[in-house]
Amino acid sequence: MLLYRALLHLYPKSFRAEYGDEILGVIDERRRAAPGIAARITLFVETLSDTGATAARVHADILGQDVRYAVRALRRSPSFAATAILLTAIGIGATTAAVAVADHVLLRPLPYPDADRLVRFWQRDRQAGGRDVLSPGNYRDLAAAARSFESVAAYTPRSANLVGEGAPLRLDGYLATGDLFRVVGRRPALGRGFTPGDDAESAPPVVVLSHGTWRTHFGEDPAIVGRTISLNGTMHAIVGVMPADFMFPDRRAEFWAPLRLEPGAFEDRSDTFLWTVARLGEDRTIAQAESELNAVASELERQFPRENARLGVSVAGLRGTLAGADRLTVIVVAVAALGLLLIACINLAGLLLSRGLSRQRELAVRAAIGAGRERLLRQMLTESSLLAAAGGVLGVLLAIASTPLLARLVPTTLPMAESPSMDWRFVGLAVAATLLTVVAFGVLPARRAAAGSTPDALRETTRTGPGRRTETLRGGLVVAQVAVSVVLVVSVGLLGRALWQVHTRDPGFDPRNVLTLRTALPWPKYGPTAERVAFYDRVLERIRALPGVDSAGYITGLPMIVSTLIWEVQAEGGAALSPRENTVGLRFVTPGYFDAMGIPIRDGRDISPADTRESPFVAVVSESFAERHWPGQRAVGRRFNVAFFDRIVVGIAGDVRVRGLEREAEPQVYMAAPQVPDFGLLASPPKDLAIRTRVPAATLLPAVRRILHDVDPEQPISNVRMLDDVLADQLAPRATQLRVLSGFAAVAMLVASIGLYGLLAFGVSRRVREIGLRMALGATPAAIVGLIVRRGVLLTALGAALGTAGAYAASRWLQALLAGVSPLDPVTYAASLALVIVLALGATIPPALRAARVSPLEATRE
Repeated sequence: MLLYRALLHLYPKSFRAEYGDEILGVIDERRRAAPGIAARITLFVETLSDTGATAARVHADILGQDVRYAVRALRRSPSFAATAILLTAIGIGATTAAVAVADHVLLRPLPYPDADRLVRFWQRDRQAGGRDVLSPGNYRDLAAAARSFESVAAYTPRSANLVGEGAPLRLDGYLATGDLFRVVGRRPALGRGFTPGDDAESAPPVVVLSHGTWRTHFGEDPAIVGRTISLNGTMHAIVGVMPADFMFPDRRAEFWAPLRLEPGAFEDRSDTFLWTVARLGEDRTIAQAESELNAVASELERQFPRENARLGVSVAGLRGTLAGADRLTVIVVAVAALGLLLIACINLAGLLLSRGLSRQRELAVRAAIGAGRERLLRQMLTESSLLAAAGGVLGVLLAIASTPLLARLVPTTLPMAESPSMDWRFVGLAVAATLLTVVAFGVLPARRAAAGSTPDALRETTRTGPGRRTETLRGGLVVAQVAVSVVLVVSVGLLGRALWQVHTRDPGFDPRNVLTLRTALPWPKYGPTAERVAFYDRVLERIRALPGVDSAGYITGLPMIVSTLIWEVQAEGGAALSPRENTVGLRFVTPGYFDAMGIPIRDGRDISPADTRESPFVAVVSESFAERHWPGQRAVGRRFNVAFFDRIVVGIAGDVRVRGLEREAEPQVYMAAPQVPDFGLLASPPKDLAIRTRVPAATLLPAVRRILHDVDPEQPISNVRMLDDVLADQLAPRATQLRVLSGFAAVAMLVASIGLYGLLAFGVSRRVREIGLRMALGATPAAIVGLIVRRGVLLTALGAALGTAGAYAASRWLQALLAGVSPLDPVTYAASLALVIVLALGATIPPALRAARVSPLEATRE
């Protein structure tokens, strides 16, 4: 009979208690009547089958009863049900979306085979530190001597005009050495990648398209391979199309073409523009590769002491080198989402605990009239599970909807698919955390109620308030919510201060009412300088004649948009400088550029139409350049050599933050566009047009487009923007951080305020009798208000103190994003704590006033 008794445990305990003996009696009679072992085995199998089926029906019936009862109970408390479901959904949805995006960007392997073996290497100054891209000569020698690498490739960004395929287009791509696709280990979806001979100077021009370019501009033509297209006036054969998930070095790449370097490019070791990627050998480490390359660098320093002074090499894994500040932004958002999940779970715990305590009399009554402990636990577990299920479904829908929105905020410098799929691992983790909270704090009151089913216990639930341990637990939950909220609010405040500090910095130019756009003068169509100058003259003459145009001019690359050429300087009579200090950014400009940008000329004159190829080579230099090379002296009239030519300083321009608002102004040299050399990388003519206007850009732009089309019908126009939008883009990453974190912090503070309000309001409802007795014994309403407010203030103060310590720790971690704002900025901490205190007092006052209105007579009747 032991086996049959064991089978009874398939039934609920209450069912066993009522029918167990009767079932065992029937089974025993049948067992005694069974003739032989075979009949008894048959009886056991039949009993096992019948018991399993019957037990399942009994459990289903009880579950159905529990579900119906739970639904009725929740319908009687719609505010509680809605709040619990919403908290669950927020915790699951926000956390899942943020953590899934962070995982996609930061943790998943890059979309290349054996991606952990991919590395980058840079040249560096052993004393000054930092990293710099490589010169062709240094790259060639380092790559040839590197035995730790299985394969190596170099690349550099390059844009190109695409004509002949409808309207002219400007594509952003990369020039790369022939081994690029072999290094990263990816094959094209159509055609082939580069072969080692494709980057030979005599090889026919070829190009590989990105999947997006093939889809957007070529209609996903399956016969695209072998077709020729015109890029920068040269016909290129399309040899391949990369897969949709391929991105290198980032998602901005639209094409890849072979990098062809003339023999002379290897001679100047100071001309650095090559990025690298390499694949480590299977038995090699980053440390081994770095040691090996530094040995080669020492030899290169000996051979070329001037250009390679203090030359060192650093090597790092590819993933770790991808946009450090952008990676930190994604991490911050994910951590903030986890903080929101924590607050949601804490608040949900407090809500369920209050709900359970408020139903303690009901549960005690049910226990007193015979409901077993198991049944009460099942009932509460069912109710909690219904809340978790409803919140979980809503949370998953919220995560599905918000993941693409968060993905759009990820900078294009980070590797990520265009539409990251929902990661059900993180859905499961968020659901598990929330469900654990729901079950733990939903079942706890039922356990307490089931333990006290006597009449005395029933009276106790009527006459007394919540126990000290319960109140301590609920108070601790509120303290934790306030602490996490303070961390988020202070973090948002510090980032807001950093955004404001960056926003108020002077960029060095006046961005108001300036229309900018980009053209391109491809080589060899615009080979000789005279042809380029003729283009500028014709365009600028007609644009300046347009109504509402104050000034217009071209520059090689607008500040904050295009990086500039870095070149070594030899200043006549200049100060002694280190090699790093003796470099400068070069930009070629046309007359009118400084007026169009609102850059002041502090001394001397602007570039003028008289500065031609036949006249002496001149330059306007920035204030920081003049001060660095001729400190305390007048720079106008001084001579210096840069980019193969001696030049005369004719003017001093105001400093410009050319690399963004978060960087200091760097020395710049502005040279006359007609004096652009016709060789090497310096054959990079001005391409960005700035137009200062008194009329709306929308009314001016059609005329500008028409002028450019008339001058050159094959000229694409891109990057059409107002200059103040360029500045706004500089602030966009910080603004995005601030918006996202502000959203999380606002929800966290709201949830924490609701939690504090709920705790105090519930405490008042549970202490009505006590409050009535106090008032009957002479306590004034003001004293009662003070009693309740003191508890709220105490909990808030404890949470604020813990949160302040946590905020300081978080701010140290955020320091890279603070743009010089102190992690202990007193204004931010004071404002954040004041906000938390005000919200906490706002949540405290209503329950306190309610307590003050308690009638002593009615309270003593409770």
